[in-house]
Amino acid sequence: MAGRYFDEWAVGDRIAHEIRRTVTETDNLLFTTLSHNPQPLHLDADYAAGTEFGRIVVNGTFTFALTVGLSVGDTTLGTLVTNLGYDKVTMPKPVFIGDTLRVETEVTELRRSNSRPDAGLVTFRHVTLNQRDEVVCQCLRTAMLKRKPS
Repeated sequence: MAGRYFDEWAVGDRIAHEIRRTVTETDNLLFTTLSHNPQPLHLDADYAAGTEFGRIVVNGTFTFALTVGLSVGDTTLGTLVTNLGYDKVTMPKPVFIGDTLRVETEVTELRRSNSRPDAGLVTFRHVTLNQRDEVVCQCLRTAMLKRKPS
C-alpha cells in the first residue's frame, strides 16, 4: 500500500510525485467526447488554429482529473475513505497535446473527524506543472483517510 494513514501526515509535508504523463491527442479526444463536451477548442483543429492559442487546448477537466490521479499513489492509495471536496481549482496556463505534466503536493491542513473516530481529514494542495515548469492546474483536495490501525 503506497498511501499514508491520517496519523502519518504532518502539515507542511511535501511530495514531488515521480510519475509524469505526456498528454496525447487520444487522451484529450476520449475524455472530451466521454464527458459530452462539444467545445471546438478541444476537438476542432481548424477552429482552434484561429484562436489566441493557435492549436487545440486540452480539456481542463482532463487536466484536473490527471492532477488528482498522478497524486493518488503517494497520498491516498489504500487509505482513502472518501474525497470530501475540491476547492480553488485554477488553471493559469493551457495544456497542449504533447505537454508532459508532473504534480507536487503539500499538506495544508489536518483535523480529526468528528463523526468517525477511525478517520481524519487531510487537505492537500496539488500543483501541476508542465515541462517548462509552468503551473497549469492547482487545487485543494480534502480527503478523509483511515487512521493507522493500532
